[in-house]
Order: sequence, then C-alpha cells, then structure tokens
Amino acid sequence: MLVVLALAVFGWLLFDAFAEQGQFTAAKWKPFLEAGVWETYLLPGLRGTLTAAAISIVFALIFGMIFGILRLSDHRWIRWTAGAIVELARAIPVLILMIFLFAVFGEYKIFRSDDLALAAVVIALVIYNASVIAEIVRAGIRSLPKGQTEAAVALGLRKTQLMRLILLPQAITAMLPALVSQMVVVLKDTALGYQITYVELVRAGQQEGASQQNTIPALMVVALIMISLNLALTFLATTLEKRLRSRRKKGGGTVLAADSIVTDAAPGVDITKN
Repeated sequence: MLVVLALAVFGWLLFDAFAEQGQFTAAKWKPFLEAGVWETYLLPGLRGTLTAAAISIVFALIFGMIFGILRLSDHRWIRWTAGAIVELARAIPVLILMIFLFAVFGEYKIFRSDDLALAAVVIALVIYNASVIAEIVRAGIRSLPKGQTEAAVALGLRKTQLMRLILLPQAITAMLPALVSQMVVVLKDTALGYQITYVELVRAGQQEGASQQNTIPALMVVALIMISLNLALTFLATTLEKRLRSRRKKGGGTVLAADSIVTDAAPGVDITKN
C-alpha cells in the first residue's frame, strides 16, 4: 500500500512539474495528429525497432538452442567450451558490445555503410540473448522427468534420437513462456542502438522532438508505444503459460513459468538451481 501511495505521489509531482513547464499544451501535442510526423519520424523508428528485434529473436533462438544442447553434451570438452562461450557472452554488456562491433565493422568495412548500425545492433543482441536462451533450453531439458530418458535408452534410442524425438519437443513446449518473455528483453534492448546512430523508436522520438520542439511529449509517445508492445508480448507469454499449465494438468509435461528464469543472472550463476 505504501509503495502504491509513493508511486501515486511521485506521478502527481512529475505531472505537476511537466504541467508547469507547459508540456501538456495543445501546441506540443498537435504534431502527433499530423500524418507527416508519423511517416517521417515515428513509423520509420518503429519499423527499425521491429526489424532489429525480429532478426535478433530468430537468430538468438537458433544459436540458443544449439548452445543449450551443447551444454548438455556427454563430451566434456564440448560441454566446457560451450559453457565458456555462453558465460563470456552473458558477461559482456550489450551496449559495449554494440559500440565495439560498430567500430570494427566501420573500420574493416565488413558491411555497407547503411547497414553498419543494424548489423551491430542485431549481432550484439543475438550474442547476448542466445547465451540466455541457451540457459533456458538447458533448464527446460533438465526439467523433464529422468524416467523418459531411461525408457528411451532401454528401447535402444541413440542420444541424437532421444534429444530430437523425445526431449527437445517437450522442452520447447515447456520453455515457450520463458522464451516469449526473453523476446520482451530483446525488444527493449533495441533502444540501445540509439547510441550508435541506429534509427529505432527512441532515436526517432528524439529527432521528432528536436524538429517540433516537443521532446518530452515525443518521448512520452515513444514510451507508450514501447509499453504497448511489451504488454502485448507479456500477454502472449501469460496466455501460453496458462494453456500449457492446463495441458499439463491433463497429462502434459513440465512447464517453465515465464518468470522462472532469471534472464539477467550474474555470469557464473547456474540459473537451473532453484
């Protein structure tokens, strides 16, 4: 109750301060009723955010699955190598990685100049989020009953068949809510591309604010758009979790709750030990 009251007081003080500065006058909000403002600034920024997020999510899922499975390998050197790569990727701040990749790509002209920022944003997000997804995959597979593995081995299935036909399909179903929650992280982190000139929603909002002299209202609109996107993804995660829990009650497998994975755990911490 005290937290809610404190937030309400803070919100009122913030609103009052903005009102005193004239941030809620009609003149500052009128540009958002013009199609040209959206076509020139906000829609291209939204497209940049969604493009970077979509590409990053696809490749992060692919590499996350691969390294998650490699971390469960029976061969120690494969397991340790994959583990070292995952831990290193989780230890590097995403923003630092973006800036480094942007500088390297620009220095050695690896990508076209128009694609430098997008490439740096996407690769940095893939590296970090793939390492997190790898831990989610490992946790999902380990959450399955050991009896299934023992029964499959007794039937003569090879390790690859066991993983492909029995464990991985069930684990993917169990991991869906946690994976969708990680997509929210990817979507939010695309805003870091602002620091390397990538045109995403936050940068577009800043440009619109500078052009129309309404920076605070522009950032408020950007915040509302980002919150709406994140709420949509969170709603999807919650819906998936409820359906999977319902299926589990009817005889399905184990479900990892969307909030059961600590996606920002410190490097070296085994998030499967809860």
